[in-house]
Amino acid sequence: MQIIRPYLRVISHGGYYGEGLNAIIVFSACYLPDSSCSDYHYIMENLFLYVVSSLEMLVAEDYLIIYMNGATPRNKMPGISWLKKCYQMIDRRLRKNLKSLVIAHPTWFIRTVLAISRPFISVKFMNKIQYVHSLDELAEIVPMEHVHVPECVVQFDEERIKARRERMEQEHRQQEQQSVPQEPIKKSERPKSMVVNQGL
Repeated sequence: MQIIRPYLRVISHGGYYGEGLNAIIVFSACYLPDSSCSDYHYIMENLFLYVVSSLEMLVAEDYLIIYMNGATPRNKMPGISWLKKCYQMIDRRLRKNLKSLVIAHPTWFIRTVLAISRPFISVKFMNKIQYVHSLDELAEIVPMEHVHVPECVVQFDEERIKARRERMEQEHRQQEQQSVPQEPIKKSERPKSMVVNQGL
């Protein structure tokens, strides 16, 4: 337990949604260990056992998982083998009661990992996956009052919103410049002195 203590924040309870005890489970990938650290595989194996035991304690009925992917460097993202092991070893009840896996701030890497994982993941499970690209979108799906969002994810979300706003403003300025009518170029009149000289 001591070896995974720095990574226990990877899973947390985010309250409930809907009617009854429908739990919201938050999985924050930014708290995963760096793949270059010593004993990485041993840590991940024990962390997996901790995640599964936590799910069994936290989940009473239906539940959804929010996978916080934003601000997670690639060297902290779990590999396909770890995800496969998680899926295969999770109790059937937990797989059945999972109503949705919401991935916040998906990247091409996580999409690729899920695409490669299709052979060993059921179609029913794949259909439960949802993507949201901002915390505002996430708030439209689940109540956020008790959802712990890591500070780095909040900053990541704010930076993306700021970058999107600046890009839209730039595009708007470009459109305005293109829509401004340009005055036709007038032919320059010949000087009168030239006309007089030609008449002589």
